[in-house]
Formats: sequence, structure tokens, C-alpha cells
Amino acid sequence: MEKQLPACPVETTLTLIGDKWKVLILRDLLSGTKRFGELKRSIGSVSQKVLTAQLRAMEASGLVRRKVYPEVPPRVEYTLTETGYSLRPILDAMWDWGEQYKAQNTPSA
Repeated sequence: MEKQLPACPVETTLTLIGDKWKVLILRDLLSGTKRFGELKRSIGSVSQKVLTAQLRAMEASGLVRRKVYPEVPPRVEYTLTETGYSLRPILDAMWDWGEQYKAQNTPSA
């Protein structure tokens, strides 16, 4: 990356993954390689333009690897790099926290 990262480690992490779409992309790629269309369907309401921009930013920061197959039409696959996979404990902690929050804040039937 060309730009200088923040001095604070938390801010550095937020700079790299502090966007709703990036976290959802990470979540989906933790299970393995996905094509663009699979990511778009899985994430849902993200536009093609935004998803493309987020994937490019994640590729530039070394979190995602993009592989283009020389076919017509071209097939493009996205995979987490080792650095991307190293974010698993953060996403697992977010999952656990979200589960606890939902359990405490969901009205009983």
C-alpha cells in the first residue's frame, strides 16, 4: 500500500475492514473461493459498482486475491490471502458478540 497507515493498531484494522461490505465479503470468503456473482447474491443489497470497488480495495491491501481465467466470458474468482484469513478470529468474535447481543435484546415470544 502506498499510503501511510495510522499509528493506532485499531485504526489500522478499521482502515482495512471498517466497511460493512468488506466485513461481509470477508465473512463469505472465509468458507473458500467465490465468484463475483456468488458474492453479490450472498451479500444481497450491495450494488455491482460498490462490490467491485470494495474487492479492488481489498486486493490492493493484500486481503483478497483475484484470479481471472482466460475464457469467454471471463471467469473471475476471489480468495482470501493468508493475511485475509488471519482476520478469522476478529470475525468469529464479532459473530459471538452479535449472537449474545441478539439473545439479550430479542423480545420473548
